[in-house]
Amino acid sequence: MSVVAVKSAATGFYAARFADLRTRLPGHGLAWLDAARERALRAFEQLGFPTTRDEAWKYSNLALLERRQYAPVSVAAPADPALVVPHDVCGGYLLVFINGQFSAPLSRLPQGTHIGSLGQALQQNPGALRGDIENAPLTHGVAALSVALFADGASIQLAAGTQFSAPIHLLFLSTHADCMISPLNVIVLGEGSTATVIEHYAGVAELPYWSNASTRIRLQANATLEHINVLQESAKAYHTGSITVDQASGSRYNSHSIALGGLFGRKDIGVRLAAEQAQCSLNGLYVTTGREHIDFHTCVDHLVAHGTSREFFKGVLSGASRAVFNGKVVVHPDAQQTDAQQSNKNLLLSEDAEIDTKPQLEIFADDVKCSHGATIGQLDESHVFYLRARGLSEQAARNVLTYAFCEDIIAQLPVEPLRKHLNQALLARLPDGDRLTELI
Repeated sequence: MSVVAVKSAATGFYAARFADLRTRLPGHGLAWLDAARERALRAFEQLGFPTTRDEAWKYSNLALLERRQYAPVSVAAPADPALVVPHDVCGGYLLVFINGQFSAPLSRLPQGTHIGSLGQALQQNPGALRGDIENAPLTHGVAALSVALFADGASIQLAAGTQFSAPIHLLFLSTHADCMISPLNVIVLGEGSTATVIEHYAGVAELPYWSNASTRIRLQANATLEHINVLQESAKAYHTGSITVDQASGSRYNSHSIALGGLFGRKDIGVRLAAEQAQCSLNGLYVTTGREHIDFHTCVDHLVAHGTSREFFKGVLSGASRAVFNGKVVVHPDAQQTDAQQSNKNLLLSEDAEIDTKPQLEIFADDVKCSHGATIGQLDESHVFYLRARGLSEQAARNVLTYAFCEDIIAQLPVEPLRKHLNQALLARLPDGDRLTELI
């Protein structure tokens, strides 16, 4: 079958599903929202699924995703609370989405705040969400499809000066085979407000499904957001998603992206430092096994002077897995005295593992301090020998060194229960990793 025929069949299938579901999607009847969905669908039909001929997708092949039809979910489905318990690890507030639909009985919401389901927010105060939904990026067909078909998501709207000490945990749990979920999350922090938001995607065992998520974040002056994005999808799941951030003066955005599961994952992170003294840090860790594939594409736009960005991603690859890191920092002409640093380090544990890394700087100003770099290597055999000489088996020695390579990323997470949970998940992905618990 030709590529064109597959592309046509895939776009036709999802366009037909949109036609079937459109009147049942949240916010139907709002003229601006109906128009935004139609615009997104037209973009999807025009762009189709990205292919390896697209520069940004040259190492990430979606051909298998195209060929399999995933049914978009538009109605709430009951769920066993026991399925949530293993992932309810953060304490604080909890918003649970089962197959993309908000589950109030399984959630713990703060009282007296604008935090909850996006679908409910569109009923109560749609005007507050209009700009963020209309401006959701349609940069490629998959992103456009997410906007067209979103059936729910989280809405977090914090007033100026709001201080949240407890984390806000958004748990997206997939429990049905061959379903597609398209959550759209909108996070707005008012002037001087602070919060920690955990965006957590997980699935059941070996189920095949597709998570296609979009998150829009706006930080007003002097707001601070700790944003943790965790991918723990099932072994046969696809995850595609985008995060776009707009920062005002003096705001701080600290991102932590952790990928520890899923057959295929792609996350696009775009940050715009649109006012002076804005700061962002993007940290990430991906650990792949078997034939898993993970792709992180980041872009930090320094639009004005006196902005600061830090980017530090690490990867551990084993089996025949593959990872992609493409990090871009753009310093625009008016962004004098920008301070930007970017680094990507990778550890290959097998001969068949592969990493494609491309850190980039595009600088159009002359008074800046910028650096970038990437490394790819293997475990130092002298270090393995040192640990074996002190009584460890070869596998235990390698696990200790691998864990140490990853630990500094997880250690930066501001939520201790989540750190413990992810440490255990990391150990579970290492050969005989359960035996390492007593050594760390």
